[in-house]
Amino acid sequence: MRDLLQTILSGGRVSLGFPGSHYLSAMRRAAALVFSSLATKRSPSSRNLSRLLHGSPSLPQSPRLISSQRWPSRALQTVPDAAFPLPSHRRRRPNDLADLKKIFEAASTTDEILSGFPALEASLDPGDKRLGLACLEVGLHLDFIESEDHEKILTFGLRALRILDVDGGTSMSVVWALYLAGTASYNLKRFNDSLGFLNRANRILNTLESEGIDDEFDVRPVSHAVQMRLANTKTAMGKREEALVNLRRCLDLKEALPLCLKALEIHKVQLGQNSVEVAHDRRLLEVIYTGLEEHDKAMEQNQLSQKIMKSCGVGGSDLLNAEIDAAKIHIALGKYDEAINTLKGVVEQTDCESETRALVFVSMAKALCNQNKFPDAKRCLEISCGIFEKKESVSPGKVVEAYVEISSLYESMNDFETAICLLKRSFAMLEKIPQEQHVEGHVLAYIGWLLFLTGKVAQGILCLESAAERMKESFGPKHFGVGYIYNNLGAAYMEMDRPQSAAQMFALAKDIMDVSLGPHHADTIETCQSLANAYKTMGSYALALEFQQQVVDAWRSHGSSAKDELEEAAKHLEELKKKAFGSLTEEVIQEALSLASRNDSVPSKDGQH
Repeated sequence: MRDLLQTILSGGRVSLGFPGSHYLSAMRRAAALVFSSLATKRSPSSRNLSRLLHGSPSLPQSPRLISSQRWPSRALQTVPDAAFPLPSHRRRRPNDLADLKKIFEAASTTDEILSGFPALEASLDPGDKRLGLACLEVGLHLDFIESEDHEKILTFGLRALRILDVDGGTSMSVVWALYLAGTASYNLKRFNDSLGFLNRANRILNTLESEGIDDEFDVRPVSHAVQMRLANTKTAMGKREEALVNLRRCLDLKEALPLCLKALEIHKVQLGQNSVEVAHDRRLLEVIYTGLEEHDKAMEQNQLSQKIMKSCGVGGSDLLNAEIDAAKIHIALGKYDEAINTLKGVVEQTDCESETRALVFVSMAKALCNQNKFPDAKRCLEISCGIFEKKESVSPGKVVEAYVEISSLYESMNDFETAICLLKRSFAMLEKIPQEQHVEGHVLAYIGWLLFLTGKVAQGILCLESAAERMKESFGPKHFGVGYIYNNLGAAYMEMDRPQSAAQMFALAKDIMDVSLGPHHADTIETCQSLANAYKTMGSYALALEFQQQVVDAWRSHGSSAKDELEEAAKHLEELKKKAFGSLTEEVIQEALSLASRNDSVPSKDGQH
């Protein structure tokens, strides 16, 4: 996982991407699915609110309060559409209430859910907790489908909170209401409000976890979602160091994997192998396995989920997205023809100006790039950029993410000017999005590196220096991304024939990478090699020998997998020895090195007692 994130976020010589939105979406989905699964473990039904709507008005505060909030599976609902009656303002009889409950739970689209809610609302007292839970379900559904109506989401979240949060309650339903209000406030750029809601949700979770609210309920997946949103909110407020603490608490797909597998087993037992909830679980497993770079397992889960969806008659965006993800996994596995064929079928099902269509063409371009079919790839990217250009004011964050991915494809085709142009456009957009400030450093670092590759070294250095400062503000001075930028600055200074400045940058990069990646990580070793080369250029052979020896030792620790690298490093070491010791014989050199080694190992008199 660490290698994956380092590769994505480094901002240096490797491809850049922005996992924040994808990972946040995955973790929110994980939290929703696993929380819902674990909370319903003792309930035979996963689709209704029967226990809540038929229970007493005074409901116990426990995780089972929201045991039947099946909001994650709304999009895959297989219950036939129902005709929704107009709400009545008279109080409903019990049988009417049961009917309304069934109608509300049968809703399979957002319009049906929203139109069915008023009738249910009219049948319950304003302070009835069942109404609070219904408000929560509607709000969570709107958040799950990424509705742009954040004011409406906030309204449902606050209303649920007012009803459910009595006497400073510490139930999971209150946590979800706080999370919903915090998320909506964040999207409305009301960051102080968001921080207040989320901090309280976090405190309640800590209390529930320490008290062991239920031996069969795990609050960790819910905590993942809250921690991720806290990280984003604090980043938007400029509290980068605090945000980093929250981020570290939630970036662990290996921890999410057993939780999702547990959810899958629960759903298989309760609902059967071919239920839509099982399809959801398998889609989430696909996301996790992809993040862990276990692509064969990811493809297996994708195919199983598609099979279930088709057997249930589920189509639309869910099946379409599954097909797109299958193509991406094919690309990761090197099966480019299969990916292209899949994507061609998907394109025919998309609207001409849709964001989905644009993303399909990006994926198709990636497959074509890997086949060296550059003209076809560029045509796909031109179509994609034409669509995204019209979305810049509506979804700037998503467009920036797409532009950066497109830039990396242009870079792979050696079209650096187009890549730089798109990145500069992305950077200008990012400066207007407070919650995306942490991404500015990555984009600026990418621009600097491409400028360096195109011979505009001085401009590249300015960009890289600015990127380093922004990265330090966002993630702290010891973040591995800062190390990569320093490494690239060192390469730029070497290109400008300034080995002393280069050595300073390589040394800074090595210090960071030793801690964040480890001294035996391949990138750390390469940086150490660059440092040795810089000292060699300066004529500082003693220092060059010291770091070259570290390179040899580090590659040797990799065993047979690094045989070629070790041979090359040893060759450089021998060349340095000849330059450093001139005409001295090998025996004299070895004796000097041996003596120096013994002196290092003998403690000084001051250190003896």
